[in-house]
Amino acid sequence: MTKKKAVLAEKPSVARDLARVLGCTQKGPGCLEGKEYVVTWGLGHLVTHADPEHYGEQYATWQLDQLPMLPKQLDLVVIKQTSKQFQAVKKVLHRSDVSEVIIATDAGREGELVARWILAKARVNKPTKRLWISSVTDKAIRAGFDKLRDGKQYENLYRAAEARAEADWYVGINGTRALTTKHNAQLSCGRVQTPTLAMVAAREEEIRAFVPKSFARVRVHASCGTPFTYYDQSSGDERMFDKAQVQAVKKKLQSETLTVQRVQAKKKQSAPPPLYDLTTLQCDANERFGFSAKETLQTLQRLYEQHKAVTYPRTDSRYLTNDMLDTLPERLQAIDVQPFRKTVSQAKKSGLVEAKKQMINDAKVSDHHALIPTEQSVSIRALSEKEYKIYDMIVRRFLLNFFPPSVSEQTSVEAVAAGLPLRMKGERLVAPGWRAHIESTAQASSDLPKLTEGETKVIARVEQTEGETSPPPHFHEGTLLAAMENPAKYLGSDDANLKKTLVAAGGIGTVATRADIIEKLFASFLLEKKGRALSITSKGKQLLELVPSELKSPALTAEWERRLESIVQGKEQKETFIADMKNYAAQVVTQVKADTKTFRHDNKTGEKCPECGKFLLEVNGKKGKMRVCQDRTCGFKKNIARVTNARCPKCKKKLELRGQGDGQVFACVCGHREKKAQFEERRKERGKNVSKRDVHKYMQKQNKEDSFANSALAEQLAKLQLKQDE
Repeated sequence: MTKKKAVLAEKPSVARDLARVLGCTQKGPGCLEGKEYVVTWGLGHLVTHADPEHYGEQYATWQLDQLPMLPKQLDLVVIKQTSKQFQAVKKVLHRSDVSEVIIATDAGREGELVARWILAKARVNKPTKRLWISSVTDKAIRAGFDKLRDGKQYENLYRAAEARAEADWYVGINGTRALTTKHNAQLSCGRVQTPTLAMVAAREEEIRAFVPKSFARVRVHASCGTPFTYYDQSSGDERMFDKAQVQAVKKKLQSETLTVQRVQAKKKQSAPPPLYDLTTLQCDANERFGFSAKETLQTLQRLYEQHKAVTYPRTDSRYLTNDMLDTLPERLQAIDVQPFRKTVSQAKKSGLVEAKKQMINDAKVSDHHALIPTEQSVSIRALSEKEYKIYDMIVRRFLLNFFPPSVSEQTSVEAVAAGLPLRMKGERLVAPGWRAHIESTAQASSDLPKLTEGETKVIARVEQTEGETSPPPHFHEGTLLAAMENPAKYLGSDDANLKKTLVAAGGIGTVATRADIIEKLFASFLLEKKGRALSITSKGKQLLELVPSELKSPALTAEWERRLESIVQGKEQKETFIADMKNYAAQVVTQVKADTKTFRHDNKTGEKCPECGKFLLEVNGKKGKMRVCQDRTCGFKKNIARVTNARCPKCKKKLELRGQGDGQVFACVCGHREKKAQFEERRKERGKNVSKRDVHKYMQKQNKEDSFANSALAEQLAKLQLKQDE
């Protein structure tokens, strides 16, 4: 009997790519088979931790006196909705002609967990190899199969992934059940979402407590064009907050002569911005296009899986390894299409000298290198609008790193008048370097006059300019992601140990989970959007008053992330970490039970729930207003207003659809209102001049915007309402 190797992929779309490259063309139940390989797949997770009631009937209902729940070990169960695929995978893995299993799930901590849990639940003990690739192009797949690694090398990665999942179960489920049953309200907490929420609350408190201060600057005009500005020599600050000081400085400088004391010109080099990792791309896409973190990640996933256009998305590195240098010309060739052709041509002329200096750094690459284009060319026309925007950002950032740093000349002139220090500054771009290849280069120019040291000028006029200090800005999704990656910067804390812990852990959460955490805060009605700004809800504020204080600290969750990384490196045992997590979960329950604070619904409406008769609560979802039942066991909810993609005929902003049934009305912030029936009639009239081909193209584009990369996975996810990690 010819022995074969089973290849376990994470999703159907990736499985199809692997099967094509491996020559597996024969379709079987949940698999694709060839002469040497049988490719099978999950739908993401096929196996998960058992629900609490699995460990005893007493946990079937939520009761505070039954907490904490601390099973000796957590059991795995097959997810019911995808059990058919699990059985198909299990059958393939147990085949007598299958001698080896190749794990080909996503190359990361969560991908390792997907595969290992399937193997564990299916009781498969066959030798394993690991496919570890950063893109799913045919070339990368072939290269990966030529360099398969021993599965034992990833045992610690699996232990860390399992530890993370178990910690989230113990802390998240116990904390959430304790808070929810104690206060009879849907209150969820978790080791990442709670400190993230606390950061938003802390920023809002900073803004609320902020008291603006008026300040003034004093500028001196002499017969040299550009004005000098007075500054404080000890602090270097040009702002003065004391009105009496402002007047004294102005009076002293009137009708004086200034003497130039120093003229200094320095050359400054500015390297192009580093390549993208996931977080910086999510931040920039949010800033430029208003994309949510989740939107950017989903779009990236399609570019990676469906179009094979970019490398692995969930990366925290902004550099490449030295062995990738030889692949850069091929990647340039792949993106040698409009609208990049001109820049690609210039990059090819530059060669790899600058690219090697700026992109290559083995020490700064862990599991995955930076986000860059693959060696496979993509049809720009095949991309949706969102996909093109994200792809364009990645390609242009990649191209910039082929060009030399920009060089500017920074000139500063220092002078003195009546014993008071004055200065002027200017900057002139000497060599644009990489800046010549960005769409809008601000060509810095210096209009400073030619002055020499010892030269004197008569002061003709002294003026005062006014200003006011500004509060810190509200978080939006991009800046919140940055805060999760570097919390110490946003907390205003000078605690050296806290900063050290946060830096060592790489912040709170991971690049792969942060978008989901923010989405969960919206879904739980703990956060809401006001324009682009994120705002904590009343429910969120009360939750932070009710959870134990340690759970709000980013230092605690960052320390946990650091310990998980120690498990990956073999420096800590998973069992030690889980024992600490169990103890902490028990402490959380004890504190919640002993707490005397109460929760109050302050968003109660006068409308009663049609299911149970209790008053409904009005909440702001991410895309509009909803009314939900206050009784957590009821679960009734309905939309009362949602933001749509329809545009206002007056101001072109997105319209909000309000009301129910025939009485629905489109409304805009500019004041425009029209009934849904009128709107649809107007749209129908406008559509008469549109060809069927245009409609078809538009619908294809919308489908790409709104769907997952593969229909099988999308269909399964649409049916599921799986519990996410706390």
